[in-house]
Amino acid sequence: MNDIITFEDFTKVDLRIGTIIEVNDFPEARNPAYQLTIDFGDLGIKKSSAQITTLYKKEDLLQRQIVAVINFPKKQIAKFMSECLVLGAVNGKGVILLNPENQVENGTPVA
Repeated sequence: MNDIITFEDFTKVDLRIGTIIEVNDFPEARNPAYQLTIDFGDLGIKKSSAQITTLYKKEDLLQRQIVAVINFPKKQIAKFMSECLVLGAVNGKGVILLNPENQVENGTPVA
């Protein structure tokens, strides 16, 4: 287990639901990855780099809802600016994306 945090620490993390609207290969990435464009509704469109090529094909990701942290600082990855962090469960075979069980409005907060 990692360091213990307070509930106040947790409330600083802005977790939101978004829908993947574009997926591109990212050959410049050090590890195999996709460039994702994600619609967060009223919060706007954000981009993310995601190392999820092992378990997901590009066409399977389109219109898929995901959970992401949207209040991290932007991160430069090769020539790409990642603006959010898509969340997933890490297992021995790759990353399994976290998503809502039912369709919800883009930008919905996760608590």
